[in-house]
Amino acid sequence: MNGRTYGVALFGLWAGFGPSVTAAPKADIATTAWQLDLEFYDPQRITLRLPGDEHATTFWYVLYQVTNRTGKDVEFYPSFRIVTDTLQVVEGGTEVSPTVYDAIKARHYREFPFFAPPAKVTGLLLQGEENARASAAVFRTFDEAASSFTLYISGLSGESERVRNPAFDVKRGESEENPRAFFMRRTLSVLYDLPGDTQTRSAATPVRRSREWVMR
Repeated sequence: MNGRTYGVALFGLWAGFGPSVTAAPKADIATTAWQLDLEFYDPQRITLRLPGDEHATTFWYVLYQVTNRTGKDVEFYPSFRIVTDTLQVVEGGTEVSPTVYDAIKARHYREFPFFAPPAKVTGLLLQGEENARASAAVFRTFDEAASSFTLYISGLSGESERVRNPAFDVKRGESEENPRAFFMRRTLSVLYDLPGDTQTRSAATPVRRSREWVMR
C-alpha cells in the first residue's frame, strides 16, 4: 500500500506488539493464544451518490490487510467500531451498500488488486503471505460535533478474559440484563482528533493521538 499517495499513516500490528493495558489475567479465566498481523490506513472519507438517492452520502473507511503468521489456521471475524467523544457509537459495516465497497475497490485497485468486501474475507484464515486478505471497514459518517473519536478493532487475537460483574444481583438471578460475568477480548484502541470546528471538520484529516491494547 502506498501511504504517500493518500497522505495517511500505515502501520502494522504484530503478534506480541505492546503489552496489554491490564494486569496478566489468571489462567482459569483467560486465554492467551494467537494474534494476527494487520496493516491498515488511518480512517479516510469517501462521498458518493448511492443508487436511488438524490444526494451524495459520506462514509468513513479503514483499509486493511490481514496476514496469518501464527503457525496455525485461525478463524478471522473482525469487529470495527467507532466511538466519538459525543458518545455516538458507529458499527463498521452497518447499513453500507455494496456500491460503497465497489467504489473503494476502484479507488485503491493498484494497492489492493485482491480487495474484497468484508463478507468474503472472514472465516478460516490460512497461514502465510499468499493467503493474506484485504478489505475495508466502512462506517456511516458520524456526529459533526465530535472533535475526537476512538477506533476499536477486535478479532485479531485469541486472548480473552472472563471478568466478574461487580453489580451482579444474586437475588435476581443470572440473565442477559444481569450477567454474572463479562467476556472481554484483547482489542486495539486507536484515538484520533478531528481538528477545527463544526464548520470545517467535514474536511479535516484525523490526527492519530494514541494507540494501545485494551481488554474490552
